[in-house]
Amino acid sequence: MDNNLNITYITLDGYVELDKYRFLYFVIMFTAYILIICSNSTIVCLIVIHKNLHEPMYIFIAALLMNSVLYSTALYPKILFDVLSEKQIISYPACLFQFQIGYSSGGSEFLLLAAMSYDRYVSICKPLQYPTIMTKTSISILLVVAWILPAGQLAVSIPLNANSELCNFNFKGIICNSTVSKLLCESSRELNIYGLVCFVNLLILPMFFILFTYIRIFIITYRSGREVRRKAAQTCLPHLIVLINFSCLSSFDVLLVQMKTDFPKIVCLIMSLQILLYHPLFNPIIYGLKMKEIYKHLRKLFCPGKTV
Repeated sequence: MDNNLNITYITLDGYVELDKYRFLYFVIMFTAYILIICSNSTIVCLIVIHKNLHEPMYIFIAALLMNSVLYSTALYPKILFDVLSEKQIISYPACLFQFQIGYSSGGSEFLLLAAMSYDRYVSICKPLQYPTIMTKTSISILLVVAWILPAGQLAVSIPLNANSELCNFNFKGIICNSTVSKLLCESSRELNIYGLVCFVNLLILPMFFILFTYIRIFIITYRSGREVRRKAAQTCLPHLIVLINFSCLSSFDVLLVQMKTDFPKIVCLIMSLQILLYHPLFNPIIYGLKMKEIYKHLRKLFCPGKTV
């Protein structure tokens, strides 16, 4: 621990042989950050510019990609600075900020995916009512809830964590995640209960809602014609792929807290890098290649001489 102006500092012990591979780490992380910003922002700009993409489904996709940009922008500068530093440390308030940003973004992702599944459910199962249900007001409310609810709920836990006494100042990770609770001298019953409430509200309930809507879509389309099934598969499959990918990565974070024994450092590093590198790059690739209208505009942008 290093105290300066009563600020507690924590050592980040998640990097593997950083001295030997410092330059390689930096090049990989910096390149990934640029790719994340460019790929996500390109699709968002296409959705904003082209009027035929001003539909609820594409608006939610733009919100999801912006979520990845905000998440990466909040975390990558500190990671790049740590890679170039001889000693990787972070102040406890900054660690709590990373925790807030990471889990707020994760909660927003699940809620945005839930909003997408609801949009697809109304579009496919109630097509005649779609214009009256998915209005601009409805879309705005869903977006506000998806961004404000996770941030508001998780913000409540920050003062509880900040006022808790630390007995461990060595954090086994490169970004502060759920295992930050292992730094505390004793487990807080209030924090555990409130964390469970947030877990249910921001992950379990949206997941059940998504599963319910897609099961309903599957039942309706199974009874319908081939064209309806094709349309459903074309628009729902990218959302399901993103959901499965993000759920698998999120499940590892849950295991980190529940497991009494620590994972090897290399395993934690690989999983952290997957969340930081793989997932923010995965979304624009899936939506760019699998969503027909977005793919058309990407082809026109990068291959203007070719007909789509």
